[in-house]
Amino acid sequence: MTVPEYNLQEVVTESRVRGLWRLMHGFRFIYLVANLAVGVAALSRSAFAYLIRYLVDDVLGTPQAGRLLPWVALGFIGLALLQGAFTFLSGKLAARTAEGVVLRLRNYLYDHLQRLSFAYHDSTPTGELIQRSSSDVDAVYRFFNEQAIGAGRIILLFAVNFGAVLLLNVRLALLSVMLIPFVVLVSVYFFKRISDAYEHFQEQDARVSTTLQENLTAVRVVKAFARQEFERDKFEVENVEKYRLGKRLLRMHALFWPVTDIICAAQMIGGFVIGALMAIDGTISVGTYVAYAGLVIWIIWPIRNLGRLIVQMSSGLVSFGRVAELLKQVREPLETGDIHPTGNVRGHIRFEHVGFAYEGAEEVLHDITFTVRPGQVVALLGFTGSGKTSLVRLLPRFYDYTSGQILLDGFELRKYPRAYLRSQIGIVEQEPFLFSRTIRENITYGVGRQVSDEEVFEAARAAAIHDVIMSFPEGYNTLVGERGVTLSGGQKQRVAVARTLLRNPRILILDDATSSVDTETEAAIRGAMERLMEGRTTFVIAHRIQSVMKADLIIVLDQGRIVQQGTHAELMADPDGAYRQIYNLQAQIEEEVSRELGDGNGDGRPVEDAEATASAQP
Repeated sequence: MTVPEYNLQEVVTESRVRGLWRLMHGFRFIYLVANLAVGVAALSRSAFAYLIRYLVDDVLGTPQAGRLLPWVALGFIGLALLQGAFTFLSGKLAARTAEGVVLRLRNYLYDHLQRLSFAYHDSTPTGELIQRSSSDVDAVYRFFNEQAIGAGRIILLFAVNFGAVLLLNVRLALLSVMLIPFVVLVSVYFFKRISDAYEHFQEQDARVSTTLQENLTAVRVVKAFARQEFERDKFEVENVEKYRLGKRLLRMHALFWPVTDIICAAQMIGGFVIGALMAIDGTISVGTYVAYAGLVIWIIWPIRNLGRLIVQMSSGLVSFGRVAELLKQVREPLETGDIHPTGNVRGHIRFEHVGFAYEGAEEVLHDITFTVRPGQVVALLGFTGSGKTSLVRLLPRFYDYTSGQILLDGFELRKYPRAYLRSQIGIVEQEPFLFSRTIRENITYGVGRQVSDEEVFEAARAAAIHDVIMSFPEGYNTLVGERGVTLSGGQKQRVAVARTLLRNPRILILDDATSSVDTETEAAIRGAMERLMEGRTTFVIAHRIQSVMKADLIIVLDQGRIVQQGTHAELMADPDGAYRQIYNLQAQIEEEVSRELGDGNGDGRPVEDAEATASAQP
């Protein structure tokens, strides 16, 4: 089905009804025809009543009855066919509108989520986004497919049948709508109450989804720490609250139905009684009464169901409002920038008095100043929470610094489009993410061009993962499980390294990229990385000094400030410096481990550290 293009940012308005109307762009004519088809079907139904009156008053009991009855029967069949055909046409066009609108909405919403800022995704629970993209979008679908077309059908049924009763008898027509204003007032009252209740229910449902999503994602951690009961109790708290809000919502629905049923039943019984009395005293004919009895149902029923639909439409309006909340989030401008380079960056980076704070929080980086020349390796060292990851997040503009400036090849970083910067930067995170696809697809993810097998093999060899992959029965076509669970931590990390290296970035960010591999594998990766980092500016976040000793510049961070910077030898020369303290602490830990395991040095330290210390002493 071809869906008309439309910028759905236009649907974000203060009025949800206006927003839903704009959402129908390209489908309004089809929806109008669907409602007109409902009107024709309603006229066919009203014609039934007039044909019944004709049958009772002018056919039955007359000499021409035998001749006219077949024609009357054909009339009933024709009206039934006409009503069925237009009802089918209405449903088909309404479904086409609903499917088309929601298809476009889902596609746009999915794309929109990809383009929201890093900060937005950091602060918004995944379960909330899933809830709005699935359950709330489904509620919008029901609004168009059932509720809005149902409201149109009900209004047309009421208008056509009320007009038909007016033609029969004005007194009966006015009597038939006497209590309808009360039904409308009750419906409007419950609409407001149920809208609020449904919104709270959907918000709680999102929290339940978030709890479930987190638990399933971390199920191995839960099992490892035997926290099943804790997780069960945590989920039960959220689920009980959802139950409470759901019960409140259902209680309002349960209260609404009896109230409207009583009013409508009183209206209908009153009409039947008075109409019967009028037929008895001869004011109207028996045929007119029978026709009225058939029509009045289609006056009362639509109003009763209009009240039901008004209440149900509250869920569609609430859900659309929640979706619109997502749509009004400002997209990250990927192509905006004052300069648009066509080639690669050289990688000369200068931080000048840079400060940064997450939105609504205190500053986490203070007065960061250092320079990295093209091709140099800069290592970031510090305890957890010192600001290492926050610092490197500024380079691809996941976040923008709040003070100072960062220069890349002489131009301020903010002048570069984000898309260009990210095409020049390769990142291997501490906890790599793999998709539920083949290993080859994971390695080639993000390259944006056709990649030969040899290129994939070369990147995998450089990441010391090629031989491991070839040992699998399916080789590079091996499917990895969700989030790469079928691979070990070290294997996942090496696949992520291969994925980054295949992009051939000019700037590398390695966020503790060798934290999940053993010493032998780490040495293999480091050897390959040293060859591949030639000519590239590289930022290495590490916790082990052994991983950063060969860096051209080592920056030691503490509570968001640079407390030391220099080479390994320069930093070791300061006995009171933070770097030397970290080194001594790690050496002491390794000495204790070595004493337990035995190392053959006689001094309690690994051979590599003993040699490194000796060569580093001033």
